[in-house]
Amino acid sequence: MNWIEALILGIIQGLTEYLPVSSSGHLAIGQYLFHVDPDKALDFTIIVHIATVLSTCLILWKEIVWLFKDLFKFKWNDGTKYVVNILISMIPVMIVGLFFKDKVEAVFGSGLLIVGICLLITAALLAFSYFAKPREKEHISPLHAFVIGIAQACAVLPGLSRSGSTIATGLLLGNKKEKLAQFSFLMVIPPILGEALLDAKDLFFPSAEEAATIAASAATPTWVLLIGFFAAFVTGCFACKWMINLVKKGKLIWFAVYCAVVGVLAIVLPYIIN
Repeated sequence: MNWIEALILGIIQGLTEYLPVSSSGHLAIGQYLFHVDPDKALDFTIIVHIATVLSTCLILWKEIVWLFKDLFKFKWNDGTKYVVNILISMIPVMIVGLFFKDKVEAVFGSGLLIVGICLLITAALLAFSYFAKPREKEHISPLHAFVIGIAQACAVLPGLSRSGSTIATGLLLGNKKEKLAQFSFLMVIPPILGEALLDAKDLFFPSAEEAATIAASAATPTWVLLIGFFAAFVTGCFACKWMINLVKKGKLIWFAVYCAVVGVLAIVLPYIIN
């Protein structure tokens, strides 16, 4: 991978992590176009995921500080309730990530066909949430947090947007837009870090088959990784702030149209190129 590819892929990761269009799906399309083998660019994937987590922490630092302050008062206050809801939302994705992620990837794969189909599903979810009758519940309940967590767990499939699935599910459940966008971005921080740690484990403590793949590939140069990191971080900051405003205004229907178009392109792209 050269620095131009790292720059473009970093920008793609940073923008699409928070926009409801699937970062994994777009990254897969980008890697396909640049002929980058995902198994041989695991270090790059880890770096850009960490970059997007840090961008979330920067944009939502006031909310994060508030949560920690309330949590360490050791009282049943609003901040503690919020943290408990985040922990509840993590249960489904933790179960899938620890026990079923490899099986899901083995069954469904990560080719452009599955990416395209999942992007079409994301488009349908966003469209349904746009036309759903708003109820604007003031607080996200533990039950709703769990259901939203299930939606996040399903987003292990490439092309099924994490933010799109969680936000659309929350809107369909009748939660308030302003609260939902913030909750959606905060709840993804632990799973993204967890996923990065699992990928790091595969990188540094690979199985025999993975070791052969890593040995056959050249490590990505540090300066190329840094370019990808900063590209993902800067664009991630922009996308996170932009997405919060978009959810408040309820303008997600355009992303449904975009996902539908890109989903169709992902399905037909291999036939066009080949």
